[in-house]
Amino acid sequence: MSKRASVTGYAIPQSRIQHIIARQGYCAVCDGSPKMAKSTHNPPILSADHRELAIQQELFITSPYSSGSPLFLPNGTRIFNTLTGFLRSKYERYGFQEVISPTIYKKSLWEKSGHWENYAEDMYSVTGRGAESASEGKQVGKDEEYGLKPMNCPGHCLIFASKKRSYRDLPIRYADFSPLHRNEISGALSGLTRLRKFHQDDGHIFCRPSQIRDEISKTLEFVKETYNLLKMGPYRLTLSTRPKDHFIGSMEEWANAESALKSSLDASGETWTINEGDGAFYGPKIDIIIKDSNDKEHQTATIQLDFQLPKRFELEYQAPAPELEQKGLTTRDGELLAVEGPVTPVLIHRAVLGSVERMMALLIEHHNGKWPFWLSPRQVIILTLNDKPATLNFAREAQKQISIGNEMFGTNTPIAVDIDDSPRALGKKIAVAKSKHYSIIAIIGDQNVAHGRMNVDISWLLSDAEMPAKSMLNDIRSEVQPMDKTNVRKMTVSPLELRKVLQVLQALRV
Repeated sequence: MSKRASVTGYAIPQSRIQHIIARQGYCAVCDGSPKMAKSTHNPPILSADHRELAIQQELFITSPYSSGSPLFLPNGTRIFNTLTGFLRSKYERYGFQEVISPTIYKKSLWEKSGHWENYAEDMYSVTGRGAESASEGKQVGKDEEYGLKPMNCPGHCLIFASKKRSYRDLPIRYADFSPLHRNEISGALSGLTRLRKFHQDDGHIFCRPSQIRDEISKTLEFVKETYNLLKMGPYRLTLSTRPKDHFIGSMEEWANAESALKSSLDASGETWTINEGDGAFYGPKIDIIIKDSNDKEHQTATIQLDFQLPKRFELEYQAPAPELEQKGLTTRDGELLAVEGPVTPVLIHRAVLGSVERMMALLIEHHNGKWPFWLSPRQVIILTLNDKPATLNFAREAQKQISIGNEMFGTNTPIAVDIDDSPRALGKKIAVAKSKHYSIIAIIGDQNVAHGRMNVDISWLLSDAEMPAKSMLNDIRSEVQPMDKTNVRKMTVSPLELRKVLQVLQALRV
């Protein structure tokens, strides 16, 4: 693999970095990765910067010992796990099975997939030791070469090929959060938006040609549900069609694939545009474009049809009337149906968030510290009025009771609860807690200890919550004691009562 020794001292102008090809967009065999969309607006006034906000909120740090590979702190890890946990919670509904694939593969696999020929400069090579047997006739002995994976698709092809498949088994949908590594030039690295080590909510759908339309529609529905929840919108969709010259597959295959994508886009009800001739050489694709806090557009989610990789890996399933099956056609002719044969599946690459780290960068800037409760790394803080042992013990016990995950609502994610038992005045503690954007501030003093209850203000909950959440919160609120009869949004609650309220919010993702 070629080494780019000259990269170390290479300086790229900021204007160039912003438009450089964003290879973390999604998996592609030889097409590189999706490009960052160019904004059609005038240069915006800079606002939030996720790198600065990350320092304030203690989300992640960087180190010269791991350029392009951030070290996530507990707060940032909580956001990461919450995002991926949400996607996992939807996999059963959308029919995905999660898998875990290796981080490194032999060079011969990357040659088979086409990555070594077209993507080698962006891959990390690793030399193995102790290998004694040949691999695909390419490598022998202790110096066998490996490559860190830049994408998951070859591994998922190996899983599909591990057993015989029937048309009755399809579609088969695999999901994978395994870390990916890409040897980006140092001058292009930027916060969480351009990394050397990152994660994708990677998904690969192996389906029959006749199933393409339904699978694309379901993926667009998944994207819509996710982005509505994250309040990351409005977004737009683009359809990239067959290149004029360099492409594989028949004209008929391309026409059917593009027709299926167009039908799915029309059915989505979203606005979409066409990029003529901008598809990957192995198939057309749909890209989802959103804007950051500076009104600049970024590609996040993507849906790509791939005709090449299944052929390279000789993937197949058995089906009646295989020639018609391969064209996505059906028949009732008994003679044709009596003959079964091998058919090459269609591979759909899909990502809903794209790079999880890049989506985190956009969310950090979008919320600017004021996270929705379910995503917030700083959900609850308990402030003590004194340092008496009874007060401190009650605070710690309350922390334990509130933080427990809720199996009833299908989430074991604990609620994040911190304690400020410093000797500072209460007013100072409240000011600090608000500056750190804690969602809930609970106060404990002598009277609270005596009655086993805390003083809590839930005003923001009732104003921000959606109607289903408001209804449940009002029901719960009626069961607890108001601190002030003129303002029932301020409550005196036990730790268990507060946990009940917050678990509703957690489950409804308010």
